[in-house]
Amino acid sequence: MRFDEAPKTERPRGGGRPPDSTATALRVALISFRADIFSALNSGCTQSGHLPALYLTGRSGRPGTPSYPHLGDKLEAILGDIPGELDLLLPGNTAGLARALRGYDIDLAVVCGLSWRLPRTVLDAPRLGILNVHTSLLPRYRGPAPVQWAIRNGDPHIGVTVHWMDDRIDSGNIVAQHRGIALPEFVTFEDLWQHVTPVIRDVLAVALVRVSAGYGGEPQNEDHATLAGLMEPEFGHLDWTQPARRIHNQVRTFYYGAGIPGPFGKVGGDWLRVLRTSLAPVAEGIRIDCADDPIWLVETEPARPPS
Repeated sequence: MRFDEAPKTERPRGGGRPPDSTATALRVALISFRADIFSALNSGCTQSGHLPALYLTGRSGRPGTPSYPHLGDKLEAILGDIPGELDLLLPGNTAGLARALRGYDIDLAVVCGLSWRLPRTVLDAPRLGILNVHTSLLPRYRGPAPVQWAIRNGDPHIGVTVHWMDDRIDSGNIVAQHRGIALPEFVTFEDLWQHVTPVIRDVLAVALVRVSAGYGGEPQNEDHATLAGLMEPEFGHLDWTQPARRIHNQVRTFYYGAGIPGPFGKVGGDWLRVLRTSLAPVAEGIRIDCADDPIWLVETEPARPPS
């Protein structure tokens, strides 16, 4: 597994001072949302000689809002896999998150998959700051949906970046990256993340070695930055006047998980939800002529007209 070479060591840009040269281990808080990701982050810490000291997971999509409807199921999975000596906290807002990080005397926090925007009071709570694990090769695809946009754009691969968090979204200095995780033609979230979580473990281990040596990261090239926001509602509608490959990638995005209903298309007067498509002829598929080439609807289900 190849990681980008670390540039010259700099002072950390997180929110604190570099670790003392005599320090042997950092106390690390892990902030995520799934048992398998927590496990990967934990392994990345121990692999690099550091101490996971605390697990935290947001109990809602935004600070101060009602808890997720199926929060209990998520917690059951996390608690079934958490090391016995670690606490699991569920802060309801950013003030509680900041208090937890300070109260547990955390040197460094690592975030992967938290949907909250973190204010400076949280970013400065750990002694060194907070690292974020992002599933793209930053500065490309900053935002909450990097994998969806990679599929939507037809990218053959994705990557993983560990970077310092700052006041903007996914814009902090890059500490470590890994590239070359293949995107199959049709892949679910669960299937893809079986390949992503081992990369997260290893790239985090590399990042922690660099951070413990005082490395502040490499600034991102703003000229190459792109955004990966949530899918817009209109993306749930299939327009047969578009190029076939664009429609194919649209369907692939929903197969992975687009976060909105769809995609819906009208065929012969009937509305269908299209689950899989092919750019090559399929005997049992429905042929649709698009702007340039035909596409075949391989798997569909009846749908009500989308609003």
